[in-house]
Amino acid sequence: MGFLGVLEDKHLQHVPATVILSEEQSRPTEATAGLKRGTGKDADIILIPQPSEDPNDPLNWPWQKKWTIMFIIAFGSTLYAAVLAPLLSPALVVIAMDFKVQVADITVISGYMLLVTAASGPIISALSRKYGKRFMLILSSLFGLVGTIVGSAVYSYDGLLAARIIQGGSISAFESLVVSMIGDLFFVHQRGLWMTLIQFILGAASNFSAIIVGPIATDLGWRYLFHILIAFAALEVFLLFFFVPETAYNRDHRYDIDELAEDNLQELAAAEKRHTQPSSIQKDTGSDEVVRMETAVSANPTYGPKKTFAQELALFSGTYSDDNLLQLMIAPFAVCLNLAVLWMVIVTGGLTAFFVAQSYDMAQIFMFPPYNLSAAGVGYLSLGPFLGGLLGSIVLGATLDPIIKWCAKHNGGIYEPEYRLLGMIPSLLTGVGLFAFGYMCENHFSYYATATMHGMDLFGIVCAAISASAYVIDAYRDMSSEIFIMNMLFKNLLFYGFSYFVNDWTAEAGPAVVFYTFGGIAFAMTCTTPFFFFWGKRYRSFWHRHNMLEKWGIRTHAEM
Repeated sequence: MGFLGVLEDKHLQHVPATVILSEEQSRPTEATAGLKRGTGKDADIILIPQPSEDPNDPLNWPWQKKWTIMFIIAFGSTLYAAVLAPLLSPALVVIAMDFKVQVADITVISGYMLLVTAASGPIISALSRKYGKRFMLILSSLFGLVGTIVGSAVYSYDGLLAARIIQGGSISAFESLVVSMIGDLFFVHQRGLWMTLIQFILGAASNFSAIIVGPIATDLGWRYLFHILIAFAALEVFLLFFFVPETAYNRDHRYDIDELAEDNLQELAAAEKRHTQPSSIQKDTGSDEVVRMETAVSANPTYGPKKTFAQELALFSGTYSDDNLLQLMIAPFAVCLNLAVLWMVIVTGGLTAFFVAQSYDMAQIFMFPPYNLSAAGVGYLSLGPFLGGLLGSIVLGATLDPIIKWCAKHNGGIYEPEYRLLGMIPSLLTGVGLFAFGYMCENHFSYYATATMHGMDLFGIVCAAISASAYVIDAYRDMSSEIFIMNMLFKNLLFYGFSYFVNDWTAEAGPAVVFYTFGGIAFAMTCTTPFFFFWGKRYRSFWHRHNMLEKWGIRTHAEM
């Protein structure tokens, strides 16, 4: 039995994703002594995955370039994944009165946008796996820009519906591909911070936008929400084109030591050692300088010179999979045959959907007696969940990576992805917050109190999203693109479904019944975590030995 009760496997010599993270506690060997490590305070940390010798390998890019890419992507996620969906929420009643329709009819407009988001997910997954992520991100941002321009120019219900549908084409990539890009750019011990940032944007930043859009809708009119957004959408297109190169990369699979059942560290270390010796480097006689690495078990990979800035501007940089597009479109659904993946998709998607259901209800609850708030007032109530989400992100961002290092230290230097699930403990507050929110709204407590409970449930949701997402990206990194596409698809289908009945259900049954139901389901989903914490390693072994995707010929990573 491993540290904290993670059950050991008896079938494989090395279970994929179980890795030596630190040699400070484990016994150094000749094989691990030749592997690359971090620098500074992480000098004892073995880099997982190991970077190749190619200067164009994203893992070899300087930290300034990686951070620039992630901040631009984070800005895009804020615009499209965080702002667009709740853009009209504080002004639902105002827009309904403008068009002389029911509030539920305006809610459904956003529901259709999220349906487009869900439907486009498998297509974006397939195209990004085949041709890379760069083009899909730029195309998605263009959908967001065009949809925003349309929304700023229309004066009818159908026109607003068309604008939101076009905008829906921008969300999928910024909810899913950006998460898998963390695995493209960063090593295992670095991912917690960036996972926290992205999950904060996806889960909490939307509440800050509500604080801003409420007063805009009240003071300037709801159409100004689109007018102002145009400038930010245009800026994101510019930044993506010039400063976000392709991060997809076909790396020799031996370097992915977190994905292998037989790590062959001795051979990998020997190959890397030969790379440090001048005699192992050969130059072609052609115009381009090419570095070759001779190994015993694979074809000789050829590494070209570092790409120039102009070369990195190319929308396409080759293909990254030999599979046909139909296979690649099926892959996001097929990964749910893995029970750990299915669990993550259901838990994080379900908890997030409960929070979105709250946003659907906010105007309906607080713009009528006894609260009688304006659209701006409803927007200000989002300060509670914003602070709750921010606090959850800070707590896990500051503790998740140190926790896994501490666990690895007490586990003989061996890292198990299940240690990421310790971050699920605070997610129990989700159910508490939902129960309390429903009770307080039903009994007309102060809106300061309801906002506090709203913040409590988002604190738990953000913790769950960060922890579960970090777990699956570490445990099943080879499926990360497909996992987060499926996660996005499931969430948005739930959002779309809730848009049809949540407002009517709340009006008929009252907020207590609605949020008691959500709170009970949230408790039940969170309490399933121990199964994957204690038995997760054994399941990883089982999945490797009985991988249904391999039997069906469905690949989720580039073959070498």
